[in-house]
Amino acid sequence: MGLAPLLPRSVALGAPVGFWLALAMWRGDPAPVVRVVGGEDAVPHSWPWQISLQYSRNRQWYHTCGGTLIKANWVLTAAHCISSTLTYRVLLGKQVLSEENEPGSVTVSVVKTIVHEKWDSDLIINDIALVKLAEEVQESDTIQAATLPPAGQILENNYPCYVTGWGRLWTNGPLADVLQQALLPVVEYDICSQWSWWGSYVLPTMVCAGGDGVISSCNGDSGGPLNCPQGDDWEVAGIVSFGSSLGCNTLRKPTVFTRVSAYIDWINEVGAPNLL
Repeated sequence: MGLAPLLPRSVALGAPVGFWLALAMWRGDPAPVVRVVGGEDAVPHSWPWQISLQYSRNRQWYHTCGGTLIKANWVLTAAHCISSTLTYRVLLGKQVLSEENEPGSVTVSVVKTIVHEKWDSDLIINDIALVKLAEEVQESDTIQAATLPPAGQILENNYPCYVTGWGRLWTNGPLADVLQQALLPVVEYDICSQWSWWGSYVLPTMVCAGGDGVISSCNGDSGGPLNCPQGDDWEVAGIVSFGSSLGCNTLRKPTVFTRVSAYIDWINEVGAPNLL
């Protein structure tokens, strides 16, 4: 994980608008996602389950990953975001990261992290982790737990979803201070696993989104949510996991997410029971 203060693992893309913003990913070996490029400012507090995972270093706090509030004291993120040597905290209800006393925001310390027991950092599989907060947070207009999909759910090709988070506004550009969002269509497994896309790097426990080479996802907000509409609600269908190591704007290299519906039993068993 990138620990340099100027290289946080964050996202910056999309929002519920009436057009497709497809995030493309690069070529080469998969690399953990650090940022997302090409989005727009989110409507304030329109993604109230989005959190900022931060680590302490030299008495300062730095954003390192996104995540999703799934219960009053549990957050879902990526396994590659977690290091056993670091101290973490979680910021909830945030729109502007630099605004220390932002109305509606809460800062909570972390008492426990649970990384999937079969997480493999070489193959980037089972890239999922739970973060337990030191106290339960109260839901409000700015803080709400996300809805998770039913176990086994598979989204159809081109299903419109949004990736959200804080991150660079373009490759090697400035970091986003305001929460960003971008629309990403799902790429079904049979397509994403083709040799000319991601090939064997992609497994059925993952979900791909983007990849048309128009708008680029450059290491998008690691650990952050892939938000997908279901009726009048939103479900968090994915956790930002990896993209290509060779750069952005490469056709047929979509962002790869951990598919949440493949891990509902694990979530319930190891940390946050009775979520559904």
